[in-house]
Amino acid sequence: MIKQNQQYKIALIGDSLSNGGAERVHARLSDFFESKNHKVYNCVFVDSVNYKYSGELFNLGKIQKKSNPILRRIVRFYKLKQFIKKNQFDIIIDFRMRNTFFQEFLLSNFIYKNKVIYSVRSGVLNYYFPKSSFLSKLIYQNKKIVAVSEAVKNKIKEEELAQNVTYIYNPIDFEEIAKLKEEFIPESQSYILAAGRMNNDIKQFDQLIIAYSKSDLPKKSIDLVLLGEGKNLEKYKELAKNLGLEKSIKFLGFQENPFPYYKNAIFTVLSSKNEGFPNVLIESLAVETPVVSFDCFSGPNEIVKDKENGILVENQEFEKLIHAMNIFIEDKKLYNDCKKMTKLSVSHLQIELIGKLWVDLIEKQLININTDEF
Repeated sequence: MIKQNQQYKIALIGDSLSNGGAERVHARLSDFFESKNHKVYNCVFVDSVNYKYSGELFNLGKIQKKSNPILRRIVRFYKLKQFIKKNQFDIIIDFRMRNTFFQEFLLSNFIYKNKVIYSVRSGVLNYYFPKSSFLSKLIYQNKKIVAVSEAVKNKIKEEELAQNVTYIYNPIDFEEIAKLKEEFIPESQSYILAAGRMNNDIKQFDQLIIAYSKSDLPKKSIDLVLLGEGKNLEKYKELAKNLGLEKSIKFLGFQENPFPYYKNAIFTVLSSKNEGFPNVLIESLAVETPVVSFDCFSGPNEIVKDKENGILVENQEFEKLIHAMNIFIEDKKLYNDCKKMTKLSVSHLQIELIGKLWVDLIEKQLININTDEF
């Protein structure tokens, strides 16, 4: 029996608490749950913690750091089992990428059992599921899956990777952002902004740099500012240099507080191959900066209303992306009309509303667990 306003013991399991969108959502939800007097335990597999979080932290990334990979995995698996057994959580929410079948099979069936909600944060489903629907069902049969967007939910069901699937969007903490966006930044030149990890080509920053070089923006002394780090960073810097734009394209690395950069940009641009529910778009809109985005899978068309809060560009059409960037600089009326609608367009994502959806889901899941046990 679930009592009204009952406090729960919640484990949030993640890859880390830094750099990525899934990690930021993990951190924000830890703050929300603790603010509602739930007891939160954060467990991370990688020793990287930059985001502010609430609750206790169990850092598996610090265990057996210098041992060989097989021993390290075995020891960390055992420590995780002890951690879950000792604390007897009401519910576990797993935000990790899950692409090792054997490990996930063991976790699902022998460690988490039925007290788990799996979160899927990207449209690249092989980050989370085996390619075989048969193998996927061995892990996720009857388990609750929360996708980051409606499109991701539908794709999971269409590919028969799981059936008990819903979706909850990423939250925005407007109060926190209102404070953070006012911090000083040294960037005073007019610029557009792009942000994300640079470890692979999903964000297509190289193609964005080329598109920017072909646009009217450099001639109008409007810079391109890129936030993020990763192994491709030097390649992108070299490309900017080869195009003769090393002074116009600025690489500012990972910023723990990106909000002043969003706030001071003319607009934010997203040129990805695919997404989940991109924080870069909703955070830009939250500080009243319009966006230009590809209509890639998934997320942008559930955020961007074309010509209302930004420009939604036909997927992977870089010539049309160039045109959209030019139009947003030239058409002042369109730009100002979009700017007026930015914050309102993401008001349904405020943390109190999204957090309540998570609490409601937890309560429904616990009712189902208790019913099954009975």
